[in-house]
Amino acid sequence: MDVFFLIIPSVMIAAILFAMYTVISRSRRATRAWGSGLTAEARCLRTYTTTRTSSGEHRRVTTVLHHVYEFTTREGRTVRFEEENGPGTTLEGDIVTVFYPADRPDQATAHPPARGRLFAESGCVLVFLGVALAFCIGFIISVEAAFSAVSEFSEVSDWDDVAP
Repeated sequence: MDVFFLIIPSVMIAAILFAMYTVISRSRRATRAWGSGLTAEARCLRTYTTTRTSSGEHRRVTTVLHHVYEFTTREGRTVRFEEENGPGTTLEGDIVTVFYPADRPDQATAHPPARGRLFAESGCVLVFLGVALAFCIGFIISVEAAFSAVSEFSEVSDWDDVAP
């Protein structure tokens, strides 16, 4: 039974660590693109939305706006990339400025530089995930301590049953 109390928090810890990795890598990707100093004019080829419905008692529908852009690097390479959560005012055929790192133009972004906002958003998400991670670790430690105390108590009570 005690394995059950270890497996669930361990899976949660793995999911939290993956979420932390994703937040950090997305932040680094945007920072690299903005910091490279390379920009290009890109055409919005397509816009579309995806929806996700959460299950449970309170169903929520989340809509995400996607844009597909295409631009040409300074070296003449044509690059096409897709980005989520762009502005709703950008339509198919619009021209926007994109930022891209020289070595990875496929990791371009059409989001304008907002380092402070990115830092604040990423920081808040990482703090929340850190608290959840600490809770899971604390839960595992307290469950282990409780089960070891119960097993020690049962060993002691087994000795009390033995007559001298």
